[in-house]
Amino acid sequence: MSFSALNESIAGDMADLSWEKPKNLQKAKRSERYKFLVGGVLILLAVLYLLVSGTLQGARYFITVNDVVSDRAYLGKTVRISGAVDGETIDYDSENAIIRFEIVNIPGEFDDLASALRDALADAEAARLQIVVEDEAMPDLLQHEAQAILTGSLEADGIFHASELLLKCPSRFEETSPEGLSAIPEHSLAGSE
Repeated sequence: MSFSALNESIAGDMADLSWEKPKNLQKAKRSERYKFLVGGVLILLAVLYLLVSGTLQGARYFITVNDVVSDRAYLGKTVRISGAVDGETIDYDSENAIIRFEIVNIPGEFDDLASALRDALADAEAARLQIVVEDEAMPDLLQHEAQAILTGSLEADGIFHASELLLKCPSRFEETSPEGLSAIPEHSLAGSE
């Protein structure tokens, strides 16, 4: 077979081919669009669920001592609690790096944190909770009337075993309030000259 005969044979075969769209192609496109739409909606619903559940779970920054002591549902669960440190109960075992102390429930409504901590510790009826923090150096801010924010779990023995300890000591900043500043001579308006 010569080259020209081969070329004519190929050209003839190509002329027989038609370039028409298949009739079921429209149905296939609709089916694929539907699959992508359903998949996109499912992904969107999953993301929304994660956002809402995460927001609801973290809605409370911490739980009060009253909540933990009175509700046995918190037993064994990891929670974040807050309370006023009773300085008379602080015990540090430096050999084993274990800190033991008690916290007292802080009232929910207050204007001044330092006063709220002081009032909470003065209240003999306030709920108290024993705290144990292991493998921790003694923090400088762990003192009487400090606010302790702890992450850990309440065990069956009634002791809260903390894995994280954050302390705030508002009494150090008490004198920087407007009332406290007026007591400092250089900030007093009365004796300015």
